[in-house]
Amino acid sequence: MPPLGPPAAEAAPSALRKPLAVWLAGTTRFGDYLSMAERLAGEVADRGGRNPTLVLCEFEPVITIGRGGSRADVRLSDDDLRERRLAVRFTGRGGGAVVHGPGQVVAAVFARLEDLGLAADDVGGFMDRFLRGLAAAIATVRCGSGSVVPGLHGVAGRSGLLAAAGLAVRRGVVCHGAFVNVCPALDLFHRVDTIPRRQREAEADVPATMGSIEADVQRRVRLQDVRTAIIESVAAAFDVPRMHVNAGFPFRIQSRPEQPEVVSRVG
Repeated sequence: MPPLGPPAAEAAPSALRKPLAVWLAGTTRFGDYLSMAERLAGEVADRGGRNPTLVLCEFEPVITIGRGGSRADVRLSDDDLRERRLAVRFTGRGGGAVVHGPGQVVAAVFARLEDLGLAADDVGGFMDRFLRGLAAAIATVRCGSGSVVPGLHGVAGRSGLLAAAGLAVRRGVVCHGAFVNVCPALDLFHRVDTIPRRQREAEADVPATMGSIEADVQRRVRLQDVRTAIIESVAAAFDVPRMHVNAGFPFRIQSRPEQPEVVSRVG
């Protein structure tokens, strides 16, 4: 894996930046996660606001479609979805269609780019470092290395995409992050094209669907091991000065009827 480049010249030195707040959260409804994301994005936007935050959680079963995807990427009929009691939600993050459920780790980042050692508009630099951090985390638990797919915002393995990333940028804050498949049942994943055909035409060998770390290594892989590896590798990718690890969510999530997400720009 190529070495990470130095932080942007405009950014503050590592020692002067805020620590990273890490939250090891549980399982949540997607609508409740969006409520949390809305509040977190606002609280980290100000220079004197909340520290850059990494939330690791799991979504209850749902299919989300980012700005790069469409309903056509979900190869399940409406009747199939109703029978499985599986909702399809369009959302303002980047990326394509992704299945969510048990066995997948959601790694969501909420931060001002300057607080991560990057220039204020360096969304591409963030994505590059973030994907390299995820690839490094995957390598530590599968005794190999996933390949970062340039331009397609994912980490590919033998069984398919092991991680898919989708960001939004709101009020100068990077939001959302990536979905890392550790040990989910893959039947649904094989019926959803996370990378649409039009986006992978130039890369014939890039998989359309997601696989999993466990399918790649053919042995049991623990979610907690992957969560630990993600924390360590993402922190190293952004050279965070220090971090604080907490249990639970940053604040109580109050369930409310699901509603569309509002974003100002997709990264």
